Amino acid sequence: IEYIRSSYFNKKEDTRFSSSVGKFVGFTEQGVKYAANWNKDASILSAMKARKEVYCLHNIQIKYDNA
Repeated sequence: IEYIRSSYFNKKEDTRFSSSVGKFVGFTEQGVKYAANWNKDASILSAMKARKEVYCLHNIQIKYDNA
């Protein structure tokens, strides 16, 4: 299971957090700057990594229980 959060600006993907990579990646000039700043903040990275546990793993268990 992988948690992905993407941010878009003007229909272009600006940044993406992937739980398998464990950090933000920028795809535009501005997105690279955002990603670099967010990757410096351990609390932001911890919160994003926790979302896999809170959101993905919780909901997948519900899905399998109801299958």
